[in-house]
Amino acid sequence: MKKIIRLEHIGRDFQVGDELVRALRDVSFTLFEGEFVTVMGSSGSGKSTLLNTLGCLDTPTRGEYFLDGVSVRAMGKNARATLRNRKIGFVFQSYNLLPKTTAVENVELPLMYNSAFGAAARRRKAVEALKDVGLGDRLNHKSNQMSGGQMQRVAIARALVNDPALILADEATGNLDTRTSYDILALFQRLHAQGRTIIFVTHNPDIALYSSRNILLKDGRVLADTTNDNVRSATDVFAQTPADND
Repeated sequence: MKKIIRLEHIGRDFQVGDELVRALRDVSFTLFEGEFVTVMGSSGSGKSTLLNTLGCLDTPTRGEYFLDGVSVRAMGKNARATLRNRKIGFVFQSYNLLPKTTAVENVELPLMYNSAFGAAARRRKAVEALKDVGLGDRLNHKSNQMSGGQMQRVAIARALVNDPALILADEATGNLDTRTSYDILALFQRLHAQGRTIIFVTHNPDIALYSSRNILLKDGRVLADTTNDNVRSATDVFAQTPADND
């Protein structure tokens, strides 16, 4: 099975005034293609620092990080940015959409930095990605014309458009009501069933019920790394959850 992520004894220190903060301490794990993993931990556990490391937004103080077989730690800033754009699709809690642009224009954005795609190819890929997340009828809607769930679907389509090796979701249901959260989780489960590799970073322990593996952080260390043999169906729970106006 192909290794998508390999962390070897990762440490990350920050100097805060006179204090040395060890945000990550000797973190090691391997993620394989097609896994759906939740990374959990309370505030201060190190999960945000780990997210930034996995997303090539930060480099570790110690250890090695390999993304899809490429060593990240020795890379310069520009090389990391290119790798991030090609290999990782990000989904954020706050959607991070451009407010005055349409859904299809938002989804095209990652391809603007990829010279392999001209304008027509960018548009075609963006339309395909939006159809994949069930928004084929919302291509020209702007953010203020969409619900929170629809905006998060646009964000997921944007994460998919470059066909990344990894989807990295940061509290991706954090701004959504309960029923919409299950709807978005169902979409992630469908993407996982299609073979996508997903890391879902969250403080909500319930999310772990819907993924196949859970990594728990505490004080910058991996406290537990467990497999979920009884994955719940978010689609089923969504169907059983009444809408707010019912």
